[in-house]
Amino acid sequence: MGIFSFIKNAGASVFGIGKTTEEENAEKSGQLRDAIASHQLEVADLSIEVDDDAVKIWGEATDLATKEKVVLVAGNTNGVASVEDNMSVKEVAVVEEALMAQFHTVAKGDTLGKIAKEYYGNAMKYPVIFEANKPMLSHPDKIYPGQVLRIPPLVD
Repeated sequence: MGIFSFIKNAGASVFGIGKTTEEENAEKSGQLRDAIASHQLEVADLSIEVDDDAVKIWGEATDLATKEKVVLVAGNTNGVASVEDNMSVKEVAVVEEALMAQFHTVAKGDTLGKIAKEYYGNAMKYPVIFEANKPMLSHPDKIYPGQVLRIPPLVD
């Protein structure tokens, strides 16, 4: 659980940005729910509340990776500055908690290889980062500044 900050204008255009009203916030909640579903991320009892550029998410994710990806789908949306994660995980094994991912905000000039070198000491480990961010990433070269990525620990 926690609040994650994102760069408000650096994400995918899931919904239009305009005057904030209760009706528009409800529409944005539905659009975020559709975006999460489009990535086939399963969360039981998913509930999303949008208040201007802040998003709150509740529900029960099937596993820790799904929970992290749901936060990233919401946060990597243009117009979202913060995501409050109130989700639970169906079954969290002690081992899985030790394997929680770190998050990395992509800077200008970053590549998955450069990020892998920074976190793992080996640029050739970039496929680990790519796989951890599927289906949000469709190709290893398609990352952009401001995007937040999951960086899982290396498992031998």
